[in-house]
Amino acid sequence: MSFQQGLSGLNAAAKNLDVIGNNVANTGTVGFKQSQAQFADVYANSLTGAGGANIGIGTKVAQVSQQFTQGNITATNNPLDMAINGGGFFRMDNNGEVTYQRNGQFQLDRMGFIVNPTGAKLTGYTANASGALSTGAPAPLNINAADLSPQITSEVNAVVNLDSGSVEPVTIPFDMNNPTAFNNSTAVSVYDSLGNAHTLQTFYVKSAPGTWEVHASLDGDAASSIGTLSFDTNGLIDTTATTMPFSVGPLTLDTGAADLSFDLDFTGSTQFGSVFSVNTLNQDGYASGRLASFNIGADGMVLGRYTNGQSAVLGQVVLANFANPNGLQPLGNNMWAETSTSGSALVGTPDSGNLGVLQSLAVEDSNVDLTAELVNLITAQRAYQANAQTIKTQDAVMQTLVNLR
Repeated sequence: MSFQQGLSGLNAAAKNLDVIGNNVANTGTVGFKQSQAQFADVYANSLTGAGGANIGIGTKVAQVSQQFTQGNITATNNPLDMAINGGGFFRMDNNGEVTYQRNGQFQLDRMGFIVNPTGAKLTGYTANASGALSTGAPAPLNINAADLSPQITSEVNAVVNLDSGSVEPVTIPFDMNNPTAFNNSTAVSVYDSLGNAHTLQTFYVKSAPGTWEVHASLDGDAASSIGTLSFDTNGLIDTTATTMPFSVGPLTLDTGAADLSFDLDFTGSTQFGSVFSVNTLNQDGYASGRLASFNIGADGMVLGRYTNGQSAVLGQVVLANFANPNGLQPLGNNMWAETSTSGSALVGTPDSGNLGVLQSLAVEDSNVDLTAELVNLITAQRAYQANAQTIKTQDAVMQTLVNLR
């Protein structure tokens, strides 16, 4: 029986060396999870039941278990590289076959899909043209490089302080081309439906204490009166008349754009005893823009940045986790497949439930502890030698029995 015990020990030690060697070989593999050989003793079956003096007949490898502990995170220069800090796996689509991985080394293919080195596509929630996410079934993420559509100006917000010490203009009536016919003026760019920029000028004319007339001109055309601002004795604006509509017919440049019509909102403006100042002057329109760059947030949100200064949601990366990750089937190429032992994939957004957060411009290193593996290698070698010695000793005993006379 010692031959059987020694032989099983040799086989087990050899498999342990294989596991350790595989760990050492993958020290530099991004997202790799080290394995551990787990052993069990072996006893012969007995027709009369187990006795108290049974001697085992060796050992066997019960399981090779992967250790899904967190690996170190290393910074990279690729904006598509992602590291999972915490639980979860990237969900990949390989021509309809769903696989999972921890390796976050990604790139764009010629169709704009985010893929791994083997061509499998990263999945997540896709976004429509307005940036709304479709949070149903995850689908392959595509970086849409189309131009961002322009947005027509619908509102201009202006917060100004008009000097209460100003006197009425010496020139009457108002003339936008004569600086002595108005007290102050501002200018801001507004956009038509095709994204063409137009210059909106506003002129402020003091007509009485606490009362100011507002005139507006687009692209240097003749100005028109659009309303009156009134202030109380504390310099605060009359809140019942802070919004003034402005519209213009056919634009100066015949571009085919729709006519401009928007509101000027002066809420928050004041009339204090200080010089004229513009505290806020913005509007909600913008020109078309091309995708300049994009980045991926800790929550998996893919945010595109455009040449017109705008940003838009392009999608969101999802993660998947399992009740028993050790039940996943390794497929090679840093990928695993779902099995009945692992349980069904629990899909969600990063930093939700028991899922980790994403760190862009980084990858997760292998979790192999090289120092520990080298020590384990020595131990496994000693075990192999000891089992070989068992067989050698038993052979000597058998030789002694054969030589009895």
